Amino acid sequence: MSTSSESPNKPKLALFDLDHTLLPLDSDHGWGEFSIDIGWCDREAFGRQNDAFFADYQAGRLNVPDYVRFATAAMVQRGEAEANAAHRRFMDEVIRPAMKPAAIALVQEHLQAGDIVVITSATNEFVTRPIALAFGVQHLLATELARDASGWFTGEIAGIPNMREGKVVRMTDWLAARDLAWEDVESTFYSDSMNDVPLLEKVDHPVATNPDARLRALAEERGWRIVDLFSEAP
Repeated sequence: MSTSSESPNKPKLALFDLDHTLLPLDSDHGWGEFSIDIGWCDREAFGRQNDAFFADYQAGRLNVPDYVRFATAAMVQRGEAEANAAHRRFMDEVIRPAMKPAAIALVQEHLQAGDIVVITSATNEFVTRPIALAFGVQHLLATELARDASGWFTGEIAGIPNMREGKVVRMTDWLAARDLAWEDVESTFYSDSMNDVPLLEKVDHPVATNPDARLRALAEERGWRIVDLFSEAP
């Protein structure tokens, strides 16, 4: 594992998970709840299924294609203009009030140091791109959505879902597209979740950030740095 003193000339790569890492909520689940609040979805039926999918994600058994079809159905049906307008409300009413100073400051610290900053999220690109931009981050790796002939989303996934081992594959491809490999950069990854262990194990500096109980135990066992952005309590 490299350190700053060992690789002073390497570009520094700062990777951030989004949900429960930079945000004290799950943006995908939150978008579903917001869709209910604005009358796009039935509260009882959608809410029950949304909660079930979220529990599957936390347990590491989420069927991603099924979930993405479910989560994007209302947005796809409403069309681009109405969906984008709703997302602007979602940003103002749900996301920006949840953006905590400590998380904003951590991202800004890396940006101001000249690091390459990437948000890498399992949540789909429609939900996450405006959030990444709100943090000042231009580079986003999210679960990409297929588009129809008009350019609007179909509800299907395009390519590899950006989760678990897929985050490593997508990040490796992202680096290769810039003529870089992992050994060419000094990498740090901040995440809260056991789902992200494959990428945490790949980087030079894994940081368990607001970790769930299992990841906290693993981080302590392996000597990984632990950061609590939203509370000083473990």
